[in-house]
Amino acid sequence: MHYQAIRPKLRSGDLLLCSGRSTFSRLIQVSTGSEWSHIGLVLRLERLDRVMLLESVESMGVRAIPLSRYYENYEQTGAAYPGKLAIYRHQDFPGEADAGTALTKLGRFAVDRLGWPYDGKQIAELAARLALHYVEGGARGGEPRAGGMEHGDNVLPDGSLENQAYICSEYVAACYRTLGLEIACNACPYVTPGDFVADRKVGLV
Repeated sequence: MHYQAIRPKLRSGDLLLCSGRSTFSRLIQVSTGSEWSHIGLVLRLERLDRVMLLESVESMGVRAIPLSRYYENYEQTGAAYPGKLAIYRHQDFPGEADAGTALTKLGRFAVDRLGWPYDGKQIAELAARLALHYVEGGARGGEPRAGGMEHGDNVLPDGSLENQAYICSEYVAACYRTLGLEIACNACPYVTPGDFVADRKVGLV
């Protein structure tokens, strides 16, 4: 779908899911058992007439870019992202009536983490954990539970510890968590891009 066709439908809190073709993307797909290798969080800035994407990427860490880049000029190549793109939405994300307070809370959390590094250690641990899971014959099995890292240096308001580096899905999950939205994980304690799509309350836009 062309970006200009989907742009009017987008809301803050929507999710961009990517299915990449690079070696790194393939590693994530194989490790997680999902076609989705990347996820970012959509944020509409109405006063600026811009739709931004908040994401954590391996080359730069947590950043904010115009969402249009993925559809029209990915990494200044003059072409779209080399892979499949889809927009999803969580049905419990606050609607327009409650969006002001919710977006302020989420936005502050998300923006305060711009520039934080990508967590290469976390992705390696995730791959190792899932490889062991497959070997033991339990791939994608068992009961999902609430995700989120269990270690870190920052103490969050709820008393939990926060990691100071993020893979893409953990960054988005942490942003969602500020609004009480939990995404169940299958490779706990890590949340993966595929876990968002597997959530029954998350659907295509």
